[in-house]
Amino acid sequence: MSSLSRDETLADFLTRQRLPHSYLNQARDSFDPLAAALAGKHCSGKPLLVGVNGCQGSGKSTLCEYLKLVLGLDYGLHSAVLSIDDVYHTHASREQLARQVHPLLATRGVPGTHDLALARKTLQQLSELSAGCTTKIPRFDKGSDDRLPQDRWDEITGPVDVIIIEGWCLGIPAQDEAELASPINALEQWEDADGSWRRYVNEAIARDYQPLYDSIDQWIMLRAPSFECVFNWRMEQEQKLAQGPGGNRVMDAEGIERFIQFYQRLTEHGLRVLPARVDYLLQLDEQRRISG
Repeated sequence: MSSLSRDETLADFLTRQRLPHSYLNQARDSFDPLAAALAGKHCSGKPLLVGVNGCQGSGKSTLCEYLKLVLGLDYGLHSAVLSIDDVYHTHASREQLARQVHPLLATRGVPGTHDLALARKTLQQLSELSAGCTTKIPRFDKGSDDRLPQDRWDEITGPVDVIIIEGWCLGIPAQDEAELASPINALEQWEDADGSWRRYVNEAIARDYQPLYDSIDQWIMLRAPSFECVFNWRMEQEQKLAQGPGGNRVMDAEGIERFIQFYQRLTEHGLRVLPARVDYLLQLDEQRRISG
């Protein structure tokens, strides 16, 4: 057990996440009550499964790590965090999808590019983890655009009280067929002219992702003010990636502008429909501050 005080533990969290001290002001006002609410939903004998949605760069990963920390510090609950990004198909598997289904599936991100069998297996192992036993959580390296080898996955010891799974597309339902007819950006217009890529993605949501969504006990959404924020937020993410291993593989502004077009359709759909579906809605402003 750590010998650090609560304040020292939070200061260490800010350092690891490269956050200003002002982050704690927002956290105490908006995230501490959220942690308290989740703790109240936990029942002994069964882990609480929490889903967190938010567009790229909205602060999902940081929120999840903060909730994990506070649930432990204040409520004695042991939490595990899994990102949907960490169960992307391997680079080789996506190349095969690109050859067999559609070239755009070589790019990670949209539903259909995740290994949901691995996600389900990981969630099941976490939920059944006995005291003193361990399991591993997959990790994906965005710098190399590939899943890390298993000997570099994170290990967690049971039992687990709260499982938090987060992702930009998490919880977003399939669209009606009519909504798929017209392209919404240049990527769809020129590289998916017949709509086969977006229909494949939509079918994957309804068939494979919705059962996962249905299993989640509590939903949280970090709602961006608009899709236009995604470019700037994603640029900040790339700058952080550039400071770590594989930094020479991160995207420039032109690459990001194209990349986020893969996410645009579902991000905008989620911004419209998810607020009415989640248990806890945290509205963000353009600086990612909680505005409502």
